[in-house]
Amino acid sequence: MKALVFDGALALKNLPIPEPRDGEALVKVLTAGICNTDLEISRGYMQFRGVIGHEFVGMVERSPDPNQVGTRVVGEINAGCGECPACRSGLQRHCPERTVLGILGRDGAIAEYLTLPVSNLVAVPQGVSDEKAVFTEPLAAALEILEQVRIRPADKVLVIGDGKLGLLVSMVLRLTGSDLLLVGKHRPKLDFFARLNGRTALLSELDATGDKFDIVVECSGNPGGWKLAAGRVKPRGVLVLKSTYHGNLEINPAPLVVDEITVVGSRCGQFAPALRLMDSCLVDPMPLISAVFPISQAEDAFRRSQESDSIKVLLKISS
Repeated sequence: MKALVFDGALALKNLPIPEPRDGEALVKVLTAGICNTDLEISRGYMQFRGVIGHEFVGMVERSPDPNQVGTRVVGEINAGCGECPACRSGLQRHCPERTVLGILGRDGAIAEYLTLPVSNLVAVPQGVSDEKAVFTEPLAAALEILEQVRIRPADKVLVIGDGKLGLLVSMVLRLTGSDLLLVGKHRPKLDFFARLNGRTALLSELDATGDKFDIVVECSGNPGGWKLAAGRVKPRGVLVLKSTYHGNLEINPAPLVVDEITVVGSRCGQFAPALRLMDSCLVDPMPLISAVFPISQAEDAFRRSQESDSIKVLLKISS
């Protein structure tokens, strides 16, 4: 099978089709997405080596559960041991022995086939296209904020970062009715949210104000986003950290202590609610797609995803 492999450099390679472990299914990948975590991995994040990618929709070809065969699915990316307290409480994402699709100890989704535990696979509703379904993982990550933080309609909310995740977070959090502002560096990307009647500002425009916010969500993927977020949250406010950075981040904890700021790390979310949001058309990620490439041009797709005007790049793996 063809697969995009990172082993210090990215290259499209021919690999054997993976063999599922006990309790796992073999999934034929239909479409995959490239996200900021993939870009960070290519810069050394997590020291990962192997097939890259974790956003996908596919068709189950083999499974211990015969009812899954032939089903179109997306997959929770964290595969736990199934035995520890975290797994038994439904929090496989915090299993100390977990593998993570395309990120930690498990080959990923930019390949013609992948394997995942049967319990990780979630059927895609008929009304959700392959292109939409690829957004399930990042949309679930956006929804996770609402699992962790209470956002009231009267709250002032700042989302930092106009990339894929920042836009999805803004699309989700605007459903709370809160006074939400999205800030970033790229006017064309901000304009996407503005066309949904969302409030936006360039970072330079925010710099000219002293506005502070009840809740600040940092999605920039840039270490400078932390400094901005910490400086814009009100006393006793909440700072939600979505970004992952390669390398160390310097933090001065004194302002957080003095202003009694709550810092919430936020990562993965539940897939079924994300699919319902798209199936009901409450969130439509389709306009975020900047380009679609065949897997034979995976390296070109990865380069395109790093261009400043790119929001989301997809790969058609198979039909």
